Amino acid sequence: MAVTVFNERGYDGTSMEDLSRRLGIAKSSIYYHVDSKEDLLALALDRALDGLFSVANDVRSSGGPAIERLERLVRGSVYVLADQLPYVTLLLRARGNSATERRALARRREFDQIVAELVAEAERDGEIRPDVDPAITARLLFGLVNSLVEWYRPGRRPRATPASELADAVCAVAFDGLHIRGTARHVPAATAEQDGDRRVVRQ
Repeated sequence: MAVTVFNERGYDGTSMEDLSRRLGIAKSSIYYHVDSKEDLLALALDRALDGLFSVANDVRSSGGPAIERLERLVRGSVYVLADQLPYVTLLLRARGNSATERRALARRREFDQIVAELVAEAERDGEIRPDVDPAITARLLFGLVNSLVEWYRPGRRPRATPASELADAVCAVAFDGLHIRGTARHVPAATAEQDGDRRVVRQ
C-alpha cells in the first residue's frame, strides 16, 4: 500500500501522515516496523531490483548464443515487471533525490551494463546490426520494456493480458520488428514449454 501512495503522490510528496491515513493505522505502528519513510522506499526499490538481477544472474550463468540470452533477459524482465508492477514503476520514477534513490539508480546502471554487454556480444556474433552503439541499442530495447508501466494494467480489462503474451509481443517487436518479411518465427523454447507445444508465428 505504501508503494501505491508513493506512485500516486510521488515519494517526495508523500508524508508519513499520508501513509498513516491510507493504511488506516497510527504512525507509531509504522515506526514500529521501519525507522523512516526512506526505509519503506528502500524495501520497495530493492524488491524490483532484486527481481531484475535474479533474471540477469540466471541468464549470465546460462549457455547458448548471446542473442538467445538477450531475449531471455528481455522476456524475464517483462515477467518481473508484470509481477511487480507497482515496485518497478516506483523504481523507474526514481530521480536520485535521496541516498536510497541514488543507490537504486547505481544498481540500475549495473543492470543496463549487463544488457549492453549482451548486445555487444550479439553484435560480434553477427546477430544484431553493428551500426548502432550497443549502449544505445540496450537503452532502446529496455525503453520498450519499461514503457509497459505507463499502460499495462492487468485488472482493468475483461481479459487481462497474461505475462507470457505480453513477453511474446515485446520480443516479437524487439527482435523481429514490425515489417512483414514473409518468414516464420518460432516462439522461444521457454514459452513453448509453458504452453505445452511448439508454436510458429507466421509473419
